[in-house]
Amino acid sequence: MNSFTFQCGTKMIFGKGAEKGAGSELKAFGAHQVLLVYGGQSIKKSGLYGRVCDAMRESGLSWLDLPGVVPNPRVSLVRKGIELCRENGVDFLLAVGGGSVIDTCKAISFGVFYEGDVWDLVVHKAEPGTQRLPVATILTLPAAGSEESDSCVISDETLHIKGGFGSPLMRPVFSILNPELTYTLPPYQTACGCMDIMAHAMERYFSQTKHVEVTDRMGEAMMKVIIHNLPLALADPCNEAARSEIMLAGTWAQNDMTGTGREQDWFNHGLEHQISGFYDIAHGAGLAISFPAWMRFASTRSECVDKLAQYAVRVWGAEMNFEDPRETALEGVRRLSALIREAGLPTTLHEAGIGAERFEEMADNLTANGTTTCGAFCRMTKQDILELLRSMA
Repeated sequence: MNSFTFQCGTKMIFGKGAEKGAGSELKAFGAHQVLLVYGGQSIKKSGLYGRVCDAMRESGLSWLDLPGVVPNPRVSLVRKGIELCRENGVDFLLAVGGGSVIDTCKAISFGVFYEGDVWDLVVHKAEPGTQRLPVATILTLPAAGSEESDSCVISDETLHIKGGFGSPLMRPVFSILNPELTYTLPPYQTACGCMDIMAHAMERYFSQTKHVEVTDRMGEAMMKVIIHNLPLALADPCNEAARSEIMLAGTWAQNDMTGTGREQDWFNHGLEHQISGFYDIAHGAGLAISFPAWMRFASTRSECVDKLAQYAVRVWGAEMNFEDPRETALEGVRRLSALIREAGLPTTLHEAGIGAERFEEMADNLTANGTTTCGAFCRMTKQDILELLRSMA
């Protein structure tokens, strides 16, 4: 196990009707003028918008609206939010939605104090400073884990680039999690969210660091929770127990407690950011395509087989084949692929309407035109990435 420092200062408020306390929580954290950020009309149709506004009004808060956040959130809306904050003296950001809404708020929070274009922070031309507007969240889509994480991901649709940045100061000051708010999610969004949660656990789990049993077992638990509860939530969208387990797993799989003391991989997220940057598909759908293919590829590497086999046995209950551990590893891949298909997610790029025309560009972007490798658990060259992409087609 490696040395580490871990601190997560986000206050979690979990339970039915928890959003009704949003105003008093904002007030307690010093808010006066709030920017309320959300996506489309769904929070108004469900009544959530009205409840949140009532809670802020009762606490004597003023607020402005910034609607229009979309999946793979756009830097153009971040820029608009920055201007609203500067022009109106906003001192707090409230994200009501999923990861895209929360990440938009996170980028705004640092961009307000950055003199240049906020895109500089996203692509690491500049580093975030020590000033930021505090962010709070009311989560409606368990997936990205942004409600407790220290990073954000933003897209520029004009450049077809998706990037991200982070800071220890980026974690929201509080997050409200009410599983009832997820009952109306379409099945496809539920499945995409669960695949994202699984991927966050797997990016940390697949590591070459030795003697990390505590975090191995924690990551395995997160994955097993999703495997058990996703079918239940798809069969009955109002299954409170299943929705609660998924919501909590989504938060804890990404606040990095399962990544402490170990080298992490993150190749699949990097690859998926290329795919969704060019083709604007749902993040979870892209991960559903890439992860099983990457596991099959990694199983050809002797240094990766044992961990892949451990995953198959501990997470999926596969029987260990001591004479051929790779066969055990592949059984884990088969079971993951079956869950993905049963959840209605794509398993190939073709199923997602994606062709091979950008493969070379994606591989170049990930490896600085073939001069570097990426990934940690399984080092990937440009040629490796091209081979993997062809297997995903």
